[in-house]
Amino acid sequence: MSTKYKAITTEEAYFVTITTVGWVDVFTRLNQKYNIINSLKYCQDNKGLEIYAYCIMPSHIHLLCKGTNGFVLSDVMRDFKKHTSKGIIKTIIDEPESRREWILPYFQKTCAHLKRIQNYKVLQDGYHAEIVETNWFIKQKVNYIYNNPVRDKVVTLPEDYYFSSARNYAGLENELEIVLLDLF
Repeated sequence: MSTKYKAITTEEAYFVTITTVGWVDVFTRLNQKYNIINSLKYCQDNKGLEIYAYCIMPSHIHLLCKGTNGFVLSDVMRDFKKHTSKGIIKTIIDEPESRREWILPYFQKTCAHLKRIQNYKVLQDGYHAEIVETNWFIKQKVNYIYNNPVRDKVVTLPEDYYFSSARNYAGLENELEIVLLDLF
């Protein structure tokens, strides 16, 4: 298996992108955004995940993060994706969801070709990890992360998007504590 775009080292930070299969806009629902937030909090508290920046977009999540305390980020991402996928499906089944009748069959169909037995596939394989090596790279990726909702015209200013750590850096109310970087 290729190690390109995988976080296989410890104690190094990575820019990570996790994407839904077919770029389905799963994270447009508030309950699904909280699935992500709660899973990230769990990984922070129990799996050594240290987050410096994040943004939850409708079909993908960007993170600037690393594994700490002996946790390898690839293992953290594997567990995060597995747990989050189960939570997404449970929410679609158990809570009001107008897209249930097409989205569940879509997620079932996307795993039909897999060798491993799986009922639903919500997130694409991998997480496109790019190792952080310079402050320039960090600044470029943080600006990219924060301007995602601005480019999509969801908000005018990055800190207005509630599910982004741009709010943490602006000193505004937020849902997820992060480690603030002194780069700006």
